[in-house]
Amino acid sequence: MLFEWNLEPAIFYKEIGSFPLQLRYYSLFFLVGLFSVYHLFKKMCEWEGKSTEDVDNGLVIGVIATVIGARLGHVLFYEPQWLLSNPLKVFQIWQGGLASHGAAIVIPIGLYIYSRQSIDKGFFWVIDRICVCTPLCGALIRIGNFFNSEIYGKPTNENWGVIFKRIDNIPRHPTQIYEAIAYFLMFVVLVLVYRYKKTWIAKKGFLLGLFLVLCFGFRFGIEFFKANQVSFEAGMALNMGQILSIPAVLIGLILIFRR
Repeated sequence: MLFEWNLEPAIFYKEIGSFPLQLRYYSLFFLVGLFSVYHLFKKMCEWEGKSTEDVDNGLVIGVIATVIGARLGHVLFYEPQWLLSNPLKVFQIWQGGLASHGAAIVIPIGLYIYSRQSIDKGFFWVIDRICVCTPLCGALIRIGNFFNSEIYGKPTNENWGVIFKRIDNIPRHPTQIYEAIAYFLMFVVLVLVYRYKKTWIAKKGFLLGLFLVLCFGFRFGIEFFKANQVSFEAGMALNMGQILSIPAVLIGLILIFRR
């Protein structure tokens, strides 16, 4: 019943001088996810009678905020030694290293900038609706991680274990798939709430709070099955992903239950 995975992660690869030009499955899933958020958010604007003329600006700001936040998050939370030993590596995103917790911190800043430029959309209106779309992007990104044979799980004896041949010959929890399924389910829940619970979404920040509780609650649980991403996590009761998820869940609960 064990499944072996040995896919070459690069669809296309070519070196131009010292710069590697490549297209990976991960990048493809990442882009599809971002454009899914863009189109869904644009549809929400149409449904609710909001202007769609500035949505393209929002896409640009959102992409920049996502990449900067995810990269800085990885460096600060997982590889802080880069800042002193090799600061240029911070900008070498093609070598891997993006952290969703960092993106979760910087994206609201980008959305605030976008909302200030928008003629008819306030900050909470924007971020609540972006939170409905984002789990679909997150699910696609985790599928990209699976294609990349990264962010894999701890060894397992279960018959659904996956042997990532590019890593070793040990059956492991396919935690990328666990997380992708969780995000797809979260996407369905948020869409249903958005469509049928108008009194709930009228409360500013409710959808943001629900997103934070579900997303980082799922993340906290799935982290128990993940292999450590960096060596310093080896002796920790909770890994870095779980530690960073706790304040996100608490903020989400405050947004849900505040008056």
